[in-house]
Formats: sequence, structure tokens, C-alpha cells
Amino acid sequence: MFSSVYGPWTLFTDLGLIFALLLVGKLIRVKVKFIQKLFIPPSLIAGFLGLAMGPNGLGWLPFSNQLGTYAGVLIALVFAALPLSSPKFRFKEVAGRVGPIWAYAQLGMLLQWAFMGLFGLFVLNIIWPQLNSAFGIMLPTGFYGGHGTAAAIGDAFGSLGWEEAKSLGMTTATAGVVIAIVVGLVMVKRAAVKGDTSFISDFSDLPDELRTGLIPEGNREDAGTSTTSSISIDSLAFHLAFVFVVALIGYLFSQGVKSYYPKLEIPVFSASFIVGLVFKKIFDSTGVSEYICPRQTSRLSSTFTDLLVACGVASIQLSVVVKYAVPLVILIAVGAFVVWAVTFFLGRRLCKTFWFERSIFAWGWWTGTMAMGIALIRIVDPKLESKAMDDYAMAYLPIAPVEILIITFVPVLFVNGLGLWLLLGLLLLSFLIVLFAKRMGWWIKPVKNTKP
Repeated sequence: MFSSVYGPWTLFTDLGLIFALLLVGKLIRVKVKFIQKLFIPPSLIAGFLGLAMGPNGLGWLPFSNQLGTYAGVLIALVFAALPLSSPKFRFKEVAGRVGPIWAYAQLGMLLQWAFMGLFGLFVLNIIWPQLNSAFGIMLPTGFYGGHGTAAAIGDAFGSLGWEEAKSLGMTTATAGVVIAIVVGLVMVKRAAVKGDTSFISDFSDLPDELRTGLIPEGNREDAGTSTTSSISIDSLAFHLAFVFVVALIGYLFSQGVKSYYPKLEIPVFSASFIVGLVFKKIFDSTGVSEYICPRQTSRLSSTFTDLLVACGVASIQLSVVVKYAVPLVILIAVGAFVVWAVTFFLGRRLCKTFWFERSIFAWGWWTGTMAMGIALIRIVDPKLESKAMDDYAMAYLPIAPVEILIITFVPVLFVNGLGLWLLLGLLLLSFLIVLFAKRMGWWIKPVKNTKP
């Protein structure tokens, strides 16, 4: 019934099965109270089901052997959509309004990469000399980066000879999502009892829509604004066209560089992001941006991310996880502690107002995904009165290029034996940011939650 030769209908079958698992995952989220309490997203449930019942598990679902490849394509689409949904900004505005949050978020990223990379080199690689020198950075690849970065870095390492990297990254990303929610909920309950939260006093008062994920009629939001007449082209197709064209040009750019300079491999997602930034600049100057709805492109990015998580988790090679089980468990446990320490140590010193709300958002983001951060902050700040998400969104704009550079060059530098120098450089940059924050007056003594 299912052809062994890959073709259009094979792709159709893979997508049909993934979407079916997403619906089953959503049903489980709506009906199972335990899953609701953990706020586990349906995309992750779908991934677990695909892993258990697919070729890497019981073999009940006829996924093709290209399931892992889809993650690399989807992350290119995610990064192609990001610039198109970004607002205009000026550096002065970012520095004046959200400088402390920028320092906080930038340090959180740099220190996670640096500490865990060094832990891998000087602890895990000494105990297990056969480990790849980049084993330690599989933690930030999955925790801070999420499944998207795991797919991107995994593909890059795979092309450079380390095929196991993608499964390891997907495993840490999956563990990170679970840790983000489970530990995050424990910290929220504890903070509510201690009075560190500004907007909730009882965890049990949370609305059902946050638990089930189903929004009642009165609270629903528009998914975006139609900017074209359906007589000419449907607005969703119009926005899809921009995202796919940007990703396609990014792919062609990446392949072109590789053909002329075989030793220099630019990941497709990085090239797509660069092309997207160029298009965004052109669109802003020509007025085309007036017809691109940021909410629609953001929704498309979220859709691709859901598919990415489901496909990525379902494609994990369990044999790789079993092979590295002990060092992987140690890496994840130490990584969770390091991220917790960095998150709340810096949060108390760089967040002048609503320090817990801003810190719990960072915890969810830096261990799981941005979606986990949003889920946690919606719990402690249901009406988003702290403006933490607004400030993070603004602060992330100058952070994104740094993150792209790290993700792009980490595989190349580690393969060429320069990983240690990269990690030391990240530590030095972190130290300079701390000095800059103190000089700007952003670094403060630890304080309790206060309203502005």
C-alpha cells in the first residue's frame, strides 16, 4: 500500500501522519489532566507518539526514511519567516528601554554555551575520551536552541562527519522542554507561596484555557490581517510565497557558496535568515512591508515550528541515545542546574522590576523554547502586565545575529579543533557585558518583586 520509493505521495503520507499525530496530541492535552498540569505541548506529544510507533520504535507507522530531513527544511522556513515578522527598531530605542533585559538575555545565551562546552571538554571528555569534543555543546544546542537549532547544528555536524549529533541535540531539546515545564511549575508554586509573584497568589486560580489550550469564544484573537483580496491571491498564500521564496534563495545561496568554497559551509537556515533581513530592509524602504502582516508570518513560523518539533522528536535514533545514555544524563542534569543558577542569579541583578516574572520567562526559554517561556509567564502574569514579553521581543533583535553566528560557526570551529578558543571567547564577551552593565547602572543588588 505504501511505496518504498520516495516520491510526492510519500511526502503526503509523512505529512498526513504527522498532522494526525498533532491532532491526537491536542486531544490528549485537552482530555488528560496530568498532561494539562505539565503544560506539555501537543507537538511534543506527537513527536513522542511518532518515535514510539514509527520506524525507530514499534514500526507501526510507515514514516519514510526522510523524516529527519524535514527538520532541516522546516528550520529554514522558520528562520525565513522571522525577519518578515520583525518590527522596525533603532539601537538607541533598544538600549534606552530594554538595555538591562538585553544584557540579561545575552549573558544567559553566552554563558550556557561557554559553561556547558567547557564542561564537555574538561569533564566528560576526560571521563569518556571517545566522546566527540563537541558533546558538551549538545546541551545548549537543545536547551537554548530548541529542536530547531538541534536540527540545524545536527545537519551541519552530519555534513562534517558526526551523524549522531542530530539525535543527541533532539534528545537534549526534548528533555529541555520537559524540564522547563516541570521545574518551572515547581518554582512558580514556590514563588507564589513566598510572595515573589506580583499578579497571582494561588496557583490553582489559573484559567482552564491555559491548561487545555482551547480558547473560549470571548477570549479569541485574530490570527492576522488579510492584506490582499482573495480575488487576486489569498492572503495566506501571499505570505507563504514570501516565506518560501526567502528560504529558497537562502538554500541557493548556501549551495552556491558550497560549490565555490567546499570548505566553507553556510547552513541553509543561516542563509535564509540573512536573505530575510535583506528582503525586510528592501520591503521597509519600498512600502511592501505595509502588505506583510507580522502576525500572519509569525503564525506561519509557529506552524513550521510545531511540525519541526514533531518530526524532530519522531526521528530520534534511540540507538544513539542508548549508546551515550550515561554521559547524556549527566550532561542534562548538570546543564539544568547551570541554567537554573545563571537564570535566577542574573535575574535578581538585572531585572529592576518584576524580577520573578522576567526570570521565569527566561527559564522556560533557555531550557525549552520560547513557547515554554510564554506558557510560564502566562501562568504568573495572565494579563501580561509586566510587559516582560514586549521587552524581551525588543531586546532579542540585537541578540539574534549573535545567536546565528554562534550556531553557524560552532560546527566548523569544533571540527577544526578551535572549539576551546570559541568557548573562551564567549566567556570573555560575557565578562565585558557584565562590566558594561555595571557601567550603565543596570547591575543592581538583589531585590524582591516591585511594581514600577
